[in-house]
Amino acid sequence: MDAPVGAFTFMLHSHLPYARQAGMWPHGEEWVHEAIAETYVPLLNALFDLREEGVPFRLTIGITPVLAEQLADALIVEHFIAYAAERAANAAKDVARFDHAGDATMRDLAKFYHHWYARVLTSFRDRYGSDLLGAFRTLQDAGLIEIGTSAATHGYLPLLSRDSSIHGQLHTGVDAYTRHFGRAPQAVWLPECAYRPAILESEDGQPVRRPGLESFLAEEGLLVFFSETHTVEGGQPVGMAVPGTIGPYGMIARRYASSITPPAPDRQMAPGTSLHPYWVGDAPGQVAVLARHERTGQQVWSAAFGYPGDFAYREFHRKDSESGLQYWRVSGAGVDLGRKEPYDPGNAAAQVASHADHYVKLIEEQLRDYHARTGNFGSITASYDTELFGHWWFEGVDWLKAVLRGLAGRRTVQVSTARQIVEQHPPDQVLSLPESSWGAGGGHYTWLNDDTNWMWPLIHASEQRMEDSAARFPNADGMRRDVLNQSARELLLLQSSDWPFLVTTEQAKDYAVERFQEHLDRFNQLVALAESDAFTDEDKVYLSALHERDNPFPTIDYRNWAPRQGRAGIAPVAAAG
Repeated sequence: MDAPVGAFTFMLHSHLPYARQAGMWPHGEEWVHEAIAETYVPLLNALFDLREEGVPFRLTIGITPVLAEQLADALIVEHFIAYAAERAANAAKDVARFDHAGDATMRDLAKFYHHWYARVLTSFRDRYGSDLLGAFRTLQDAGLIEIGTSAATHGYLPLLSRDSSIHGQLHTGVDAYTRHFGRAPQAVWLPECAYRPAILESEDGQPVRRPGLESFLAEEGLLVFFSETHTVEGGQPVGMAVPGTIGPYGMIARRYASSITPPAPDRQMAPGTSLHPYWVGDAPGQVAVLARHERTGQQVWSAAFGYPGDFAYREFHRKDSESGLQYWRVSGAGVDLGRKEPYDPGNAAAQVASHADHYVKLIEEQLRDYHARTGNFGSITASYDTELFGHWWFEGVDWLKAVLRGLAGRRTVQVSTARQIVEQHPPDQVLSLPESSWGAGGGHYTWLNDDTNWMWPLIHASEQRMEDSAARFPNADGMRRDVLNQSARELLLLQSSDWPFLVTTEQAKDYAVERFQEHLDRFNQLVALAESDAFTDEDKVYLSALHERDNPFPTIDYRNWAPRQGRAGIAPVAAAG
């Protein structure tokens, strides 16, 4: 019997910004409804089907805390059920419309969608009891998946100016994870794969060494994070896919020259290899990094040869003018949207089987080759946005399911989770990583550029103001404590990396600016209210309304924003009364 020569894990990163009661189509809460219908429920169906078949699959899936809070929210659940029922009804209307027009092909496609949405709704309510987090937790408790966490609202950590904010983002995220999943997380997705090593800055005229991000992860007991390929291997960054700007499968690469802090002289500097985990910088033996494997990643993301661009697969961008459903396929290279041909689910399914088989062989070949060249046990981490599968790439969930089933039959490949890779095949080297991200050009450009420069001084001023408030009121209670806790929520929501991202990519620029300004205004009003000597009935009504509108992280504690510049850890605060 062949022994495994390497390990493989899918790392699926699930994230949406806070959109609860923050608008509907085309921007707002419907983002969440679409992702539930097109990605999260189909993915759970695939994984539960594999479990019932007895397939020994493993994968790692990150669920950002702000997404988890929304998936668990009763209002989101209520609105999603209405959304899915409406989509099924729209498909039923299309059946009658196309039948009346004598178009049997489109009529049958409408029937396909009617059944598809009906199954999604039935699965959501009956198979998972309208509790998607509970379903993911069941799979984790069974040892089939590992659920990772992230910063609370996906804040872009390297550009935050106060270590209290980095701590607040991560600690709040870990707390939310523990509350939802009943255990402490081990894997963490740094938002946008954005990493920053230790740096020297001036604080009140004195040099202060700010710890590398791994120190904050170690404080939270987190074992492993993920990076882009070039962060570990060096070389030219490939940029990132930006759905909606140049298509869901295209790649952009804009050079960005960031200021990189030199590594300590006794540490190995990148390049390393993405087929091996490493201990990181300031936390050897505590925090490891797994880099995205370039070859398997490009097999999906590449505009030239990536699977999702296959001509048989469903076209994302063309939607029916009446129902909004997508009835066409990619059809060909450069085919105008108006000339797309009707989608054929049967032909697409055949391509899924072929592409899954190809990917399984590719993984095995890559691991065999690495083992033959080095004699070492390799590990491949294939990192993707979860929403690619099902939402952007309609057939993607079926492809994942087929790949996991195929890998289960390959004795040379150990299908693992991120934690298992680090624990069972621990790193034997410490790597000093450069400042980096998986954004355009490999640096901070996507989030810090001429279009977004105005945002960061406002974020930084808010960070300092939050820290000052935590220092001024170290043990607030009653109304003042509630106001400061809501201030911390608004700061977290203000810091979301989604707002500068959407401004840069112009996918929803006006919406992003509006949301950013809303959270900034709310934060400033709340901090001013916390500093007042007395609270009026009007203040209480305002706070109550705002807490109902922006309600994630119910156990948040503003004291986690106490000053800590230059320190990853300080003595923990007592639980808030």
